[in-house]
Amino acid sequence: MARAPRLGTVKRRLARDIGTVGALRFYRGHTAGLLRDLSADPRWRLWLAVTPDSAALSGRGLWPFHGDLLPQGRGDLGRRMGRLFETLPPGPLVMIGSDIPGITRAHIGGAFKSLGAADWVFGPAEDGGYWLVGARRRPVVRPPFDGVRWSSAATLDDTLANLKDVRVALLDRLRDVDTGADLQLLRDQAAR
Repeated sequence: MARAPRLGTVKRRLARDIGTVGALRFYRGHTAGLLRDLSADPRWRLWLAVTPDSAALSGRGLWPFHGDLLPQGRGDLGRRMGRLFETLPPGPLVMIGSDIPGITRAHIGGAFKSLGAADWVFGPAEDGGYWLVGARRRPVVRPPFDGVRWSSAATLDDTLANLKDVRVALLDRLRDVDTGADLQLLRDQAAR
C-alpha cells in the first residue's frame, strides 16, 4: 500500500521535522528501492494499491516495479485493507506498508511460510502498529479491522482482539520512520 509520491501528501509527521522536500525524498527513495527489490522475486505476485485512486490509472511512471497498480478506494486504513483482502484473487495474501526501511524479501517469504500453519500473520512495529498483515484467506476470511485505533500504540492489540479462535503468527518487530528522530535512528544504525 502506498501513497502517490507528491509533495506535501506523504510522510506528514516526518515533514514537520525535516521539511516536505526531505520527507518526499525519503519516501520516494525508500518506496522505489522496496518495490524494485520485492518485484524482482518470482515467489510472489506484486500488486501496488495506491491512493489517491487516480494514481492507479495515471501513475505507472511513479513507481519502478513489475506488477499491477490498483486503487485503494475510500475509507479509513482498515476499510481500504479489508477491501483488498476481499477482492484480490484467492490464496494467501501478505500486505505491507511503504515506510518500513527494514523490510526484506526474507520477511515476506517468512510471512508466506507462516501462513502454512497460521491463519493470520503480523509484523509488529515498534510504535504499536504493524508493518505487515497477511492471511491464508481459505476458505474466506472476514478482515479484522473494525474498531481499530489506527496510528496508535493500540493498533496491533485492537486488531488481534478482533481475531478470536484463529491461529496468529508474529514476525520480527521493525521500526517505521514517522518522525525526524526515527530517521536519525535509522541513519545512526546504517552508519554502524
